[in-house]
Amino acid sequence: MARAHNAAKPHVRVALLLIDFMNPFDFPGGAALARHALGAARRSAALKARMRARHVPVIYANDNFGRWESDFEAVIERCASRGGASAQIAQMLAPASGDRSILKPRHSAFFGTPLEFLLDELAVDRLVLTGLAADSCIMFTAHDAYLRKFALRIPGDCVASERDSYRRAALAYLARMLKADVAPVRRQA
Repeated sequence: MARAHNAAKPHVRVALLLIDFMNPFDFPGGAALARHALGAARRSAALKARMRARHVPVIYANDNFGRWESDFEAVIERCASRGGASAQIAQMLAPASGDRSILKPRHSAFFGTPLEFLLDELAVDRLVLTGLAADSCIMFTAHDAYLRKFALRIPGDCVASERDSYRRAALAYLARMLKADVAPVRRQA
């Protein structure tokens, strides 16, 4: 689907994507990712609050973890019931009224989902990506967004990976190749 560009559009419309924060961390490397995810989730929750105050659309794009019969609420409930980082993040980043959600079957939030149609309906031109993992699902989503001509903001302190070296390498690549703004939110007003 090609995005229609309206030359008369007066300003860029932004959307915040929260990617894979609702996570059971029950896979190899999950415990390491969970340790880094808590800080990214805290900063993303603060960013989400500021963006919602500006009426920016908030969209959760979350893995279905192979449970094809589930919905986003079921994913949240599963994470909340696990305790630990899963429950803390589920509580910290619980969806608010008006937030939207999609479940994704693979790494990219665009692949096999209605995300592109939703963004078109919302007339979004710029995406702010936060979530897990910077070197996987964030990177795949960013690539697909870039190919669709979205401007990208990926706050470096609102994403996490199993190792911080993976996160830093992914952000450097995304800044260089996709022209993403990766400045941390804590450095911005």
